Amino acid sequence: MEIKLKKLKKFNLIMGFLHLIQAIIMFVLASSVIQTIAEFQPSITQNYLSFDIATQSLEPASRVIFDLPFGILVGCFLLVSAIAHGIIVLNSKTYFSDLEKGINKFRWFEYAISSSIMIVLISTLFGIYDIASLVLIFLVNASMNFFGLVMEQLNVGREKKNVNWGPFVWGSFAGIAPWIAILIYMLGSGNFSMVPWFVWAIVGTYFVAFNTFPINMVLQYKGIGKWKDYLYGERVYIVLSLVAKTVLAWLVFFGAMQP
Repeated sequence: MEIKLKKLKKFNLIMGFLHLIQAIIMFVLASSVIQTIAEFQPSITQNYLSFDIATQSLEPASRVIFDLPFGILVGCFLLVSAIAHGIIVLNSKTYFSDLEKGINKFRWFEYAISSSIMIVLISTLFGIYDIASLVLIFLVNASMNFFGLVMEQLNVGREKKNVNWGPFVWGSFAGIAPWIAILIYMLGSGNFSMVPWFVWAIVGTYFVAFNTFPINMVLQYKGIGKWKDYLYGERVYIVLSLVAKTVLAWLVFFGAMQP
């Protein structure tokens, strides 16, 4: 067990480095090298009701409150993951202690931040610029990940046959909500032939990623094959995280360059 944990610590260090290198490259590209990315800053708006004196009625109104630094935030998406891996390495005793119980708190807090940043960025690519909608999308997505943490906390010491799947079910339910909003915007025009390739690529990649993470959790709690060892599932989480985030980040990054 001790040898496995030490290898896992080194594995986290390597993965954190890979996330960090990509984040730095994106920051450089977004700040000056690729002008299209640097200039792509969707205007985030606030919708509200304004009283029209002439008509003596309340009418919808909106105002721009800030421009979203899109390229920089894509880099932050990867940077958050790099920082999380660094925190794990620096707090390896807590990390190891939790893993022996079948918990990784660091994972769920990192996912809550990083994946919520990404879903907000994807939302803006589909035309969701309203600050209220984006805040709700961020918080609902974060809640989905916190359900994952509760799932692990609730099932510490439980036998496989007595696993409480409640948090898993409600977390999956919460995770669907942002995509309902995105699909409403995406399918609004009804002209699917005009949807750019990168849009379908982003949707497909996120859909696959969205399903592989819960599948890994199910395999862990069912104790199927190599997943009987919680540490094996932990390594799979780490690999899935790097692969999914790398593909998504670059798709979204270059998607912002498209007409």
